[in-house]
Amino acid sequence: MFLETLIQFADSMGITNLGYQNIIMILVSLVFLYLAIHHGFEPLLLVPIAFGMLLANLPLSGVFLHDYQIEAGTSMVDALSNAGILTIFYTLKPVLPSLIFLGVGAMTDFGPLIANPKSLLMGAGAQFGIFVAFYLSIIFGFNAQEAASIGIIGGADGPTAIYLTSKLAPHLLGAIAVAAYSYMALVPIIQPPIMKLCTTQKERIIVMEQLRPVSQREKIIFPIVVTIIVVLLLPAAAPLVGCLMLGNLFKECGRTARLSDTAQNAMMNIVTIMLGLAVGASAEGATFITWSTIKIVIIGVIAFAFGTFGGLMIGKIMNAVTGGKINPLIGSAGVSAVPMAARVSQTEGRKYNPSNFLLMHAMGPNVAGVIGSAVSAAVMLSMFG
Repeated sequence: MFLETLIQFADSMGITNLGYQNIIMILVSLVFLYLAIHHGFEPLLLVPIAFGMLLANLPLSGVFLHDYQIEAGTSMVDALSNAGILTIFYTLKPVLPSLIFLGVGAMTDFGPLIANPKSLLMGAGAQFGIFVAFYLSIIFGFNAQEAASIGIIGGADGPTAIYLTSKLAPHLLGAIAVAAYSYMALVPIIQPPIMKLCTTQKERIIVMEQLRPVSQREKIIFPIVVTIIVVLLLPAAAPLVGCLMLGNLFKECGRTARLSDTAQNAMMNIVTIMLGLAVGASAEGATFITWSTIKIVIIGVIAFAFGTFGGLMIGKIMNAVTGGKINPLIGSAGVSAVPMAARVSQTEGRKYNPSNFLLMHAMGPNVAGVIGSAVSAAVMLSMFG
């Protein structure tokens, strides 16, 4: 009897159920935590993702259950108590990306884009990585819906990747979400070598003229006009673009300061924690370590690289057309990682010209990239949904 009790106790311990796949993912989570805490690589994203990954890979923790189904006749209280807290967060994935966009909109200043509408071209050019990854995914054996979901990683927009994948290829959501958010957090590592490779010393030291002032009236009209135009052309973009522009209208109209503050602080922080933990938890070793995941990770970094490359190339073309007035480094900010990519453009520009200040110029293509990734997702959803 005593021996049976000991055996049962041993079987209930996580360590006796620890597989090599769990060990690998635990090590990955520790690397992510190190990068976030020690090196400061987007800790607001990487810490909850890494900790969710850690929790889900500690056996028998019960915090996340794949393919959880509520049995008939089960009360909601019992269903929620049995699901695990991170499973509950995960089931909110259709809603959380739009709420993230609401907060992003409330924190975003579209002034640089309004002051320099040409920067929209660099944001569009940075979507090149999405379509490169789409065709590469087809070559790797994924179907059109899966390829569209994988391709959106090239936009460096985690919420958009989650939104599109949950619609087209929910079985790949864990791998795509982790890849998208990981590459977003690793922008300071991935982008600088590509920026240096694609630009010359002469281009990198270009000092750009100060942007013109943008009136409050322009800032109020902008989100309304963008919503009308984009949603009329692509109705599938309404959840993301609509929330993005509503959040920005909260910020700019001057009458909803409390709503703007809530959207960009309390709500944004809560949703980021929930989404980060859920994304990390979806990377459970037994279901995450597959050939499909490895291919997605490889295609994802290629997509991100080509997105950066596309923005830089448009920047170089605009530099040539304007007679050397555009610093091509700001083109790399056309990916949707706001404001990380813009800060990288600023940092790299100052390396070669300490007196240079590119941040506000880079914010133009950066916020254009947010709109561009949402539009690209809507195109994919319209074509393959």
